Amino acid sequence: MKALILVDLQQDFLPGGALGVPEGDRVIPVANRLQPDYELVVASQDWHPAEHASFAANHPGHQAGEIVEIGGLPQVLWPVHCVERTPGAAFAPGLALDRVARVFRKGTDPAVDSYSCFFDNDRRKSTGMGDYLRGRGVTEVHLMGLATDYCVRYSALDARQLGFSTQLNLEGCRGVDLAAGDVEAALAQLRAAGVQFVGHG
Repeated sequence: MKALILVDLQQDFLPGGALGVPEGDRVIPVANRLQPDYELVVASQDWHPAEHASFAANHPGHQAGEIVEIGGLPQVLWPVHCVERTPGAAFAPGLALDRVARVFRKGTDPAVDSYSCFFDNDRRKSTGMGDYLRGRGVTEVHLMGLATDYCVRYSALDARQLGFSTQLNLEGCRGVDLAAGDVEAALAQLRAAGVQFVGHG
């Protein structure tokens, strides 16, 4: 069975949000159009505590976009975003949710970030999405969402590592491109990992 994974389609990642992805709002109609084509649809949701270690505001003297080391892992410092139970963490206005069977929250541990919708960044903690999909008989996953070079990228890599046939819908993705070329580098890494692409960004 094929499943559609909607990655982090949340208010703070839309233009004007705390960590707005350029043209991020354009993927919402794509999500709504694709959902009826799938027997199973799941979604991930960034859900950070206010004291999250990835927030630049929690590192005096540092700015968003800087890279520091936290718990032995390199960490990009981000603006405060998708704080649990705040409007910014809510799903995007206009996103159809009636077909979403389950939502998997990530980034809930204040000490470690979680780009992938399957695991946190040190891979010590699983969100449960992989086991859930396997339990439903899923063998193939199609991903779309925000942002191409971070959460979508690492979710697709983990899907491949977990043994799922993995496809990325480029029309349904937009990237941050924090450094010029980040999106292209992410797509090259995904292609090398065996991720298939459909559509155009």
